[in-house]
Parts: sequence; structure tokens; C-alpha cells
Amino acid sequence: MRIRAYQILGFVMLAIILGELFIRCKSMTRNIKPVSNFEVEKYLGNWYEIARFDFMFEKNMSNVRANYSMNRDGTVNVVNSGFDLSSSKMKTKFAKMKFAGDKGTGALKVSFFRPIYSEYNIIALDSQYRHAMVCGNSYDLLWILSRTPAISDDVKREYLSLAQELGFNTDKLVWTVQN
Repeated sequence: MRIRAYQILGFVMLAIILGELFIRCKSMTRNIKPVSNFEVEKYLGNWYEIARFDFMFEKNMSNVRANYSMNRDGTVNVVNSGFDLSSSKMKTKFAKMKFAGDKGTGALKVSFFRPIYSEYNIIALDSQYRHAMVCGNSYDLLWILSRTPAISDDVKREYLSLAQELGFNTDKLVWTVQN
């Protein structure tokens, strides 16, 4: 029985995919707990991205914002927008978010490409819902959000300290230009 080149390529691709999954699973943030006593109604509205770990969907972006609104079916409509510096154009992405479990916990799932959902864990949130820190399912996804385009040095220190305590490499944060 002869093995053809496309079969070898298939095996190599499968090995790469499985390797990537293995690496991602090793870096999952399972020990990080989302906030409790979460009230989605207070979270709705506009948020400015203060900082993020850069990834392919937000590379070269400034003025990144998110708007959350409630859908009739209990899910949350998400509109993310930002200015792409490489193309000099505003870009908008639409998503749907749903609770991953208990509605009083800040653990949600977000989908920009249905039916694929990713974790959206609110891991820090002030009592007045002015500042938030969100992570995904790995130590490669982290955002600091605010209701205003800038945060105070005290809030910045607090969120950076918490992120470091939780195991995030805050040196990788990209500070979003909001102008």
C-alpha cells in the first residue's frame, strides 16, 4: 500500500492542529474565576478598550469600542468597532453573547462566527460597572475596559496587579489609543 503525498500532508496538518490544541489546553485559565453577583443590565452599553493582548482581529486598531445590548431572547448583542490604522478605515464586527451558566456570574460565551463560541470571562468589575477586565480561555486573551476613554493611574495599577497575580504577562498589553 502506497502512501500518497496528500495523505502525508493530511497527517502533518492533523499533528499540527492537535499540537496547537494541546498547547492551548495547557495554558487555559481554568483557575481564574469570573465575578459573582453580576448584573448584565448594568454591563450593557458602551465600553472603551483601554488595553488588550494583541491578536489577529485587533492588530493595528485604535479607538476600539464595544456596545452591548440585550436581545429579546436573553442573549446579548455585541457591536465591536475600531479604526484600522493599516487600511485607514473604521471596522465593525457583530457578535452574540450568551451566559455560560448562572446569570449571576460574569462567565459568558461570545460568537463572531456562529456556531463557534469563545469564552468571555469578566474577572474584575468595579461595583459601579465603570471598569472591567475580561479574559478568554487562555493566558493569551486579556482586555481592560472602561466606560470612559481613559482610566486613572490607581485603576491601572489595580488591574495590572490583579492580572499579574492571576498569571498574565502584562508586558504584552497593547495600550489602545482613544482619540
